Amino acid sequence: MGEEVDLYGDGACDTQAGLGGWAVILNYRGKELILSGAQRETTNNRMELTALLEGLRALKRPCNVRVVTDSQYLRKAFTDGWILKWQRNGWKTAGKDSVKNQDLWEALIDEARRHSLTFVWVRGHAGHGENERVDQLAVAERKKLARS
Repeated sequence: MGEEVDLYGDGACDTQAGLGGWAVILNYRGKELILSGAQRETTNNRMELTALLEGLRALKRPCNVRVVTDSQYLRKAFTDGWILKWQRNGWKTAGKDSVKNQDLWEALIDEARRHSLTFVWVRGHAGHGENERVDQLAVAERKKLARS
């Protein structure tokens, strides 16, 4: 398809305050691009999805993207076909509830169409270098928002 890019993303959220941060590192031919941000009234899952979305949006042309994440929710939605099932069911879960974060899933579907994605799951807080870095960046964004 195109160039090989590694994308490391993570989200962090203070669920009590609803303050969240996200971060993504894009690695292309040894060069790194770091993006991060924060949102109010959010959840950890929304921050995980936002990290991937912003990372994909930063890519200027179609790429083979290796997505490294500690989010089973994010990974399995793509690898286990959850997204396709949700779409077929009118954005309802198997339990007939509305799928949470539909707006982000739809945006991710649009961005993912331009690329070839593969997903690698890593255990969070287990010493994986880039995963630890994006976690620290996401937490820093959340804390910065809390101070503002």
